[in-house]
Amino acid sequence: MSFRSRFMATVSAALLSAALVVPQAIAEETKPVIVFAAASLKNALDAISADWQKANEGKSVKTSYAASSALAKQLEQDAPADIFISADLDWMDYVEKKALIDNQTRANLLGNAIVLIAPKDSTATIELKEGADLGKILGDGRLAVGQVTSVPAGKYGKAALEKLGLWSEVENKLAQAESVRAALLLVSRGEAPLGIVYASDAVSDANVKVIATFPASSHPAIIYPIALTTKAGEDAKSFYSFIKSPAAAPHFEKQGFTVLADKKS
Repeated sequence: MSFRSRFMATVSAALLSAALVVPQAIAEETKPVIVFAAASLKNALDAISADWQKANEGKSVKTSYAASSALAKQLEQDAPADIFISADLDWMDYVEKKALIDNQTRANLLGNAIVLIAPKDSTATIELKEGADLGKILGDGRLAVGQVTSVPAGKYGKAALEKLGLWSEVENKLAQAESVRAALLLVSRGEAPLGIVYASDAVSDANVKVIATFPASSHPAIIYPIALTTKAGEDAKSFYSFIKSPAAAPHFEKQGFTVLADKKS
């Protein structure tokens, strides 16, 4: 092979190698920020994601919404995620103990309330207090609620019902759903006459109405903690900061959340 032929072969190989490396570098640069977030955050977080992506051209966010329990278990199974936002402290504690988050980034992000909802045309009324006849207004129907042993909204709901002495009359009338949004949908579709969801969920669906709010003293404080995972990259850190910024607060407040002071749980 002549010198010219060897030279051209070397150049061609170098160009081919560069062609393979550059797309890979571009792919790494544009890797989306993956967020695992409690189902109740969907409306607010979708809007916040859109704002961040608009301000950071070429960057993207992909969010998986589900019950905090399911997301925590997915993280434990090594699912790829950069940010985790739980609807309660227990599941954030769980992933922290598993060393799946950057503890220094854990903070209390939001507060919420739980409410009793009914389809928008319902005439049901009740005051949620000890002695209230919840079973009577439920009738032969089911009370839609997140799984009471794992889904945060379901756990809060059960705690409130027990505190008010109402658990025994509805315990056998539950329609337990995989997430709070699934419970909301049961009431929105008219498949359940009543449901327990977050106040923020009720705001998001025009087909339901709040007929009563559970007293804050009837259940543990509802706190949504946020943290970066141990796999988080620079884009994730940027989006994490944006979620906690004053620019994001109005989106949360519009959906009925309370924005909390930035402090570790």
